[in-house]
Amino acid sequence: MAVIREKGYAHWDGRLAERRCRWAPIARTGIRLAFRKKGFKFVFAGAFLPSFFALAGLYVSERLGDFKALVQSNRNLLEIDPRYFKAVFTNGSFLFLLILVLAYGTAGLVSDDIKHGSLQLYFARPLGKKDYAAGKMAVVAFFVLMAAALPGLLLVAFKLVFAGSLAFLRAYPWLPLSVLGYAALLTVFFGSYVLLISASSRNARYAAVLVFGAYYFSAVLAALLKSVFGTPAMNLFSIPANIGQAGAVLFGQKPPLAVPAVWSFAALAGVCALAAAVLGRKIRGVEVIK
Repeated sequence: MAVIREKGYAHWDGRLAERRCRWAPIARTGIRLAFRKKGFKFVFAGAFLPSFFALAGLYVSERLGDFKALVQSNRNLLEIDPRYFKAVFTNGSFLFLLILVLAYGTAGLVSDDIKHGSLQLYFARPLGKKDYAAGKMAVVAFFVLMAAALPGLLLVAFKLVFAGSLAFLRAYPWLPLSVLGYAALLTVFFGSYVLLISASSRNARYAAVLVFGAYYFSAVLAALLKSVFGTPAMNLFSIPANIGQAGAVLFGQKPPLAVPAVWSFAALAGVCALAAAVLGRKIRGVEVIK
């Protein structure tokens, strides 16, 4: 005998399962969308050029007899030590390529959501502001770590392989930590910097121009202020100068600026704090009742 049930609301007796990494789908989607952009793969591949040339320098340094002419004119460049790693990852070429990758691939992380009203859809699910920010930060972190941390550690490994001994690591056992520390600094700063600018505009293209332009305008502004006031403290307005100063400290080298290195760390932290404040105002979540 068939049982006829009255049509109505059926209560669900299950238990809502919490995920620890609720931000992971946001990160995966952001990375996937970046690689779908036309020409982005070539831009991303270009970020590895400084590391590729640095690897060639490592090989030459272990085969000095085969490259006598090159060694005689570039002997100082082929002295492999923490200064070599600092020169590779804090020079203008590497940072230029990294900024290009971030401007092209991640400038629209927040601006696109604001433009299309997607924030309400994010927070209609069991997501909080921290989950949203962590997912977007993870996208930037992926590209920064791939361009800085991974090549840096591989350069250390290849140095040991080319030398055929652990003498280099015994001489500088802290160098891998320096590479990771510097990569972490770049990750936190550029993650905050990109999200700050992305959240300040509804136009992804405009945000991309700002990510690239504000970085280099800060250097021009610092040079202008230094010429007016005649004090090296004006260099603190330059993002590239502060990154170079912080990188020198993390790689155990003499800071290039005539100001305490802690001031450069403070300047970078200030940008991160500003980004957190702006994101807190721009990202307005909807409370989810479970």
